[in-house]
Order: sequence, then C-alpha cells, then structure tokens
Amino acid sequence: MSRRSVFLLLLALGVTLVPFRSPAPLVYTPGEGWTYEPVGGIGKWKRETAKEQMLVTQAAYDQKDYTLARKSAMRLIKTWPLSDYAPNAQYLVGLCYEAEHDDERAFKAFQLVFTKYPRSDKLGDVMQRQYQIGLRFLGGQRFKLFGLIPFFPDMDKTADMFEKIVASGPYSAVGPSAQLRIGSAREKQKNYPEAVTAYERAADRYHDLPLIAADALYQAGFSYSKQAQTAGYDQGTAGQAIATFTDFITLFPKDPRVTEAKRIITVLKEEQSHGNYMIAIFYERQKRWNGALIYYNEVLVQGPDSRYAAVARQRIDQIKKYIAGTPP
Repeated sequence: MSRRSVFLLLLALGVTLVPFRSPAPLVYTPGEGWTYEPVGGIGKWKRETAKEQMLVTQAAYDQKDYTLARKSAMRLIKTWPLSDYAPNAQYLVGLCYEAEHDDERAFKAFQLVFTKYPRSDKLGDVMQRQYQIGLRFLGGQRFKLFGLIPFFPDMDKTADMFEKIVASGPYSAVGPSAQLRIGSAREKQKNYPEAVTAYERAADRYHDLPLIAADALYQAGFSYSKQAQTAGYDQGTAGQAIATFTDFITLFPKDPRVTEAKRIITVLKEEQSHGNYMIAIFYERQKRWNGALIYYNEVLVQGPDSRYAAVARQRIDQIKKYIAGTPP
C-alpha cells in the first residue's frame, strides 16, 4: 500500500472518530412525519409548553394548513397527554383529516376523543361529525385502500361506524338515527336478517320516540318481506313481515306509509296462498287427503279473496265427497 493510500485511510478514520453535529434539516418523527428542523433549534412549529403548542395548532388550522395543524396537535398529545389541551388537540386532528377528505382517519381520530377523553366538552360535536361521515359512506363514498386509493363502498365498515356511534351515546342526539342507519347499511348488503335485528333493536330501545319507532317498524317489515322473497319465498318469514307491518299500521295509523304497508301485506298474503295451494296440490296428487284439506283451508284462512280461494273451495268440496264415499 502506498504512503498516499495510508494517509487517506488514516484521515478518513480520524474524521469518523471526531464527534460533531450534522445539520439534518429533514427529520422524521413517528406520528408527525417529515419536518424541517433548523440547526440548534426545536423547529418553527414546536413549542416548549402545551399551551403554546395549542396556539400553533389552532393558528395553523385557522390558516387551513391542515398538515401542520395535525402534526402540531399530535405532538401536543404525545408530549403532554394529560394536559387540559390534549382533548381539543385530538379533536383538531379529526377536523384536519376531515378537511383533507380523509373521512376514515377522521372518524378514527374522533373516536379517540371518546376513548381517551370521555369528559371532553366536544363529545356532542364529535358524534355529529361521525354521524355525517357515516352518512357519506352509506351514500356510496368509497373507503381507501392503504389509506390512499379509493376502492369500494363497504357496508360492513359503514355499519361498524354507526355501531360505534350508538355505543358512545345510545340516547344522544344522533344515537337513535345511527341505530336505524345500521339497518340501512345491512339492507344495502342485502343482509336482511341483520337489517331486521338492527331495526327491531331500534323499535324496542326507542319505542318512546314515535318517528324513530315508526321508521324502525316499517323498515323491519320491509326487510322481512325482502328476506322472504330471497329465500324462495319463506312462509315463516313472510308471516313475520305481515305481523310487523300489522303492528306498524296499528301503532301508527296516520303514517303516510300505511297504504304501502297494506299493499305489501296483500302481496305477501297472495304469495302465502299460492304456497299453500301448491302444497295442497302435492298432497292431493299423493292421495293424502287430510294433508290436502289442511293446506286448502290455509289458502282460505290466509287469503280468502285471493285468486286461489275459489279453486281451493272447489277442491275441498270434492275431497270431502271422496272421503264420504263419493269419488270426486
């Protein structure tokens, strides 16, 4: 090795052993992101007390610098988690995400106000904002893949949002409506059993709120009727739909949806009559007369004015004659 090479190697080694501060203008902080830090200082936006940090946060938010406001708020929460300013800082994190149209992160940030600061004076406004976010997703807004790429509407996530709102405040200003929206999300999935469960829970829990209870009963009946149709016409579920709509008509006779409820009941009963009629025919072809009589009678009980009623009466008379000894 030459003298020049040895000298350069020793020089490089010496430099590495000398302690010095490297000016690092870009600094990454978990939860805050990349920020510019001037040499020898704590940064233009960082402060030494929670109060001063809150002033920076609010000023940035008022100036619509949501990235800075969010980072400043998150620093306050991390550095002074027990300060009086922490709840409002968490609330501002949610506001920043919402202003940036990142509703999923906004919802989660608002939820932390409930879990971490249950005595915050912002809880009412937080629930209102969460409810509006939920409505946007219920209306078809897409959730983002990896928090970046708009993907698909997701009614499971949407229902979960409304469930969190109800859990936070079942009797709050938006709690009853949020319970109904759980049912709406399940309906959009065509998950009618869970929709019925959500609506029946609303009808039971908020029975003393006429508008909520009426909506809940009507939608429960509607979901039952849809479920009956998707199951190749389920007689039992159709009966539950009829019973629910009947309760709705009895309890809320002046509701403008009563006419539609009666129409659906008529359609359901017609389908019930058809189902019983087909079962009666099956028994008759098997010469199982008692079974045929039972189901022809069901046609008359459930749909005395249906299009199957006249034929059912005729078949009942013929079968009775056969049983009595006179061939039909």
